[in-house]
Amino acid sequence: MNKAARNAIAPDAGYSHERASTGRVLVVGDVMLDRYWFGAVERISPEAPVPVVRVERSEERPGGAANVARNAAALGARTRLLCVVGDDEAGVALERLLSAEHVHADMHRDPTISTTVKLRVISRQQQLMRIDFETLPSHEVLAAKLAAFEEALPESDVVILSDYAKGGLAHIERMIASARAAGKPVLVDPKGDDYDRYRGATLLTPNRNEFRQVAGSWSDDAALADKAQRMRAELGLEALLVTRSEEGMTLFDADGMHHQPTHAREVYDVSGAGDTVIATIGVMLACGTPLPEAMRVANRAAGIVVGKLGTAVVHPEELAPPVASPEQERS
Repeated sequence: MNKAARNAIAPDAGYSHERASTGRVLVVGDVMLDRYWFGAVERISPEAPVPVVRVERSEERPGGAANVARNAAALGARTRLLCVVGDDEAGVALERLLSAEHVHADMHRDPTISTTVKLRVISRQQQLMRIDFETLPSHEVLAAKLAAFEEALPESDVVILSDYAKGGLAHIERMIASARAAGKPVLVDPKGDDYDRYRGATLLTPNRNEFRQVAGSWSDDAALADKAQRMRAELGLEALLVTRSEEGMTLFDADGMHHQPTHAREVYDVSGAGDTVIATIGVMLACGTPLPEAMRVANRAAGIVVGKLGTAVVHPEELAPPVASPEQERS
């Protein structure tokens, strides 16, 4: 399907795996390896007042921008990931995991750093501790990644920049400018309080706390809309999406405010929910879906993924609209 045909999709088309497979998504950002140690707590340590966890099994999953990429790939998009990792065992593990999930990972190895690892210790479905291992990548490796980014742009429909403040997006201003000059939509999951570096992006997707940190508190939806639209104008954004946890998510664009209430379901783990949101929107935009409809689908995806443990993905059969039974069709 060519680009003109994709753009002709009706606003209420929703998600379909067939359409998603026409999209090409380029993800760039901070990757990490999420490790999980699961075990039982049966006693307190005699050395200190802390629980002793007897580890029974372990799991590894791609995290950060790598989780964004695996979410996009799981929905069917042709997904390429540009990132920096260490020349170490964790980097090899991350490459293996991404390959198994059909992500084309272009990993720039920096022998001076260790791949970012987040180790979570879990007992009885409760996280007891998280241990982080991380160092910032070198300038030389980041420069090489920038060159690879420019080469990858012509073969991409949408660019997602996933910022976890680990140093992998030191050249984000140039990346945004290059992508926009090439006519590619740029979606940014921001971090920190310097949003000026995201100037000119198509869409920014802060969560409620991240937006409050930059824009200040608000008393009602009208005040939120005023702050969001002011930020959108100041940064030259086409749209701003604020994910609001139990309040759903709200999109602000030139047409005003579009709100999606949260889907009522038990929240099990919010880890990586923002990754799922921006990945889903990226896939939908890549296959020609208008942004308000892309947000609606992403809201459904977020409602599914928070019911899973740790960084997880949403699969096509979970996201596709249910097929009506013959009885329903006759009624």
